Amino acid sequence: MEVAAEPGAYEEMLRVVEACAARIRWRLRPQSKRRLLNDILFLCAGLRSVILMDYGGTMPLLQENLCSLLHHAQQEASILNPLRVMVIKDMLYLIHVKGLAEHVSPNARSRHQPAFVDLEKSCCELLVNTEENGTVLELLSIQDGFSGKFPLEAAFEPGTTKQESKLAEKATAVEYTDIHVANRTSLVLDLSAILENTQIALPSLNGWLLGYPVTYLFRNESAEAATQNLSKHSLHIYRIYVVRSPHSDAKPSEEELLSFSVPCEMSVRRDEEPWAKSFLACMNEKLERCNHVWASMRLEIDVFRSQSGVIVL
Repeated sequence: MEVAAEPGAYEEMLRVVEACAARIRWRLRPQSKRRLLNDILFLCAGLRSVILMDYGGTMPLLQENLCSLLHHAQQEASILNPLRVMVIKDMLYLIHVKGLAEHVSPNARSRHQPAFVDLEKSCCELLVNTEENGTVLELLSIQDGFSGKFPLEAAFEPGTTKQESKLAEKATAVEYTDIHVANRTSLVLDLSAILENTQIALPSLNGWLLGYPVTYLFRNESAEAATQNLSKHSLHIYRIYVVRSPHSDAKPSEEELLSFSVPCEMSVRRDEEPWAKSFLACMNEKLERCNHVWASMRLEIDVFRSQSGVIVL
């Protein structure tokens, strides 16, 4: 995803978002407001393509506040124009349509397909025979569905005229270019139908969707067993932190970009595991493309001693 805006434009965008949040009277706690500002910056600068909105309130008020915020802020900051609100069942996401189109493209999937842990069978080793696993095959089918709804050619087609995409079930015109959204309703993309007639659990889809290098696989009917299986193992918690560029107007600060867990048995070599090295290389590539916004990246690995019932998938 190309990033062309100057550092000052991102600072102005953050000021606009903060002002609009106050204007619509979205009463966010200081920690939640800081996280929201950082997440929007991660999306707009190209470090992430999907954010799970598990903070800032509960549905349906959370969706209303987020849509209202984007609707007002996009009138003043064009950098925000590619952002949309995505709904899958009872989960809410903030997405960058260009970034997501790139993430779900067949080329990106072949290069960065996550490693899998089958929580229905074992937490001690990564899944090897993925072509024989029904849950993996179901996930691959869902990935095809996403790439059809977020076509890469539409996301990166040059020009300033309106471009139709396949983002919605009804051929709704969604503009990837710098054009304002007409109303708050058009900001919402409900993709719940993509999971119809599937058994894969939403946390398994989230593992891939959120860009984690290791994804826990299980079906809805096995959620309780999957939680129990994972709770028997200690986990490595991988946390990625980034530091703002000295070229920006903001004071240098370290912010958490994302975090994910991997059973210790499958991450003995920690950041030297093949999947970890590939993931870090990919993240560093993204960092280089937006080094005028984010200057450096750091990995921190902690050990979480699991106890039955503590882990929630």
